Amino acid sequence: MAIPLRSPALRRCTALAAGALAAVLLAAPPASARPPDASRACGTHEAVRRAVHRLVTEDRIAGVAVLADGPAPKAGCARWTVTEGVADLRTGRPVNATDRLRVGSVTKTFTATVVLQLAAEHRLSLDAPVERYLPGLIHGHGHDGRRITVRRLLQHTSGLPDYLEAPEWEHPEALRHRHFEPRELIARALRLPHPERSWHYATTNYVVAGLIVQAVTGHSPEVEITRRVIVPLGLRDTYWPGDDPRIQGPHSRSYFTDAEGHRVDGTDWNMTFGDVGGALVSTPDDLTRFATALLGGRLLPPAQLAAMRRTVPADPDRIWPGARYGLGLISTPLSCGGAWWGHAGTVPGGHRSLVAVGPGGRSVAMALNETPATLQAELDFLDAVDKALCEEDSPAERTTA
Repeated sequence: MAIPLRSPALRRCTALAAGALAAVLLAAPPASARPPDASRACGTHEAVRRAVHRLVTEDRIAGVAVLADGPAPKAGCARWTVTEGVADLRTGRPVNATDRLRVGSVTKTFTATVVLQLAAEHRLSLDAPVERYLPGLIHGHGHDGRRITVRRLLQHTSGLPDYLEAPEWEHPEALRHRHFEPRELIARALRLPHPERSWHYATTNYVVAGLIVQAVTGHSPEVEITRRVIVPLGLRDTYWPGDDPRIQGPHSRSYFTDAEGHRVDGTDWNMTFGDVGGALVSTPDDLTRFATALLGGRLLPPAQLAAMRRTVPADPDRIWPGARYGLGLISTPLSCGGAWWGHAGTVPGGHRSLVAVGPGGRSVAMALNETPATLQAELDFLDAVDKALCEEDSPAERTTA
């Protein structure tokens, strides 16, 4: 769930945010035994360290972790981490890059991948109307499912409002233990005012897409995403929490500022409101594995991957300046040339994540356990991603073990 920048959602730290398979698929998997490489011999990464330090000291984020993996520009390590701050304010446990966290709208890229797989299998068409798969779901209040295609859902050009903009989400902590059904979320969105622009980020789109997956396959979208993506890639720390408000296994706590201005622990949260647009739990390691596999062509045929990367301009007030949106993918220019591809996510309890793959194949995942509360903090977050992808690890920067 990418967060709108100059909007009420940023000011209130709100998220942009069934069926059963065998328990082995949807139960929380065991914690990963793949810790990132120690980075003492992998260079100092001073630019990234300064960017992370700024997030913790100036932007007052409790803890920040960066994991980079992929081709090393020179003789440095291909895999390294930079961390600062704490994973748990109560105990003071340092943050690390192996903890699980709620990844918010990075979930959308998983969902879009499965929709595109089904398109490749000719089980659905990206240019077919929603009405073909979900008769009568989108109607009333000026909305017509006969005029909204699957492609427009994935691209956020459907014209559907975001249910997270409803007045009750001004104070999301009041809803943190409530269960939501997908059709309930969609019905709430349809009663909201129409978006003013043709491109409008709305988790509603992905909740509808999830119901299309279910209509086409006969299985819940969570089951299909697990079977088609999570299990084949061996993403052992990625799972659907369902109604369980806790995060299973080693994880960072997360924090948000409540209506009274107090910093509150928001780790326990019923994420059914995010559905397949924002509910996943994962780790930086799993996210880089997923993004690298996706953009490397391991999950989609060339035609579908090309469709996923075909972008339209995104509203900078709803993501960030320079961003373009494809089908579940964000493209953002890099200061060193080219662009990264990936997605960001936020949940109202405070976790903030991003995964990106640069033009040289390096992947970067960032995990914050507190949502940036200002535009400057959000830009500092993006600056850390840019530095991690653009860094040239010169011999003078490298250290020895």
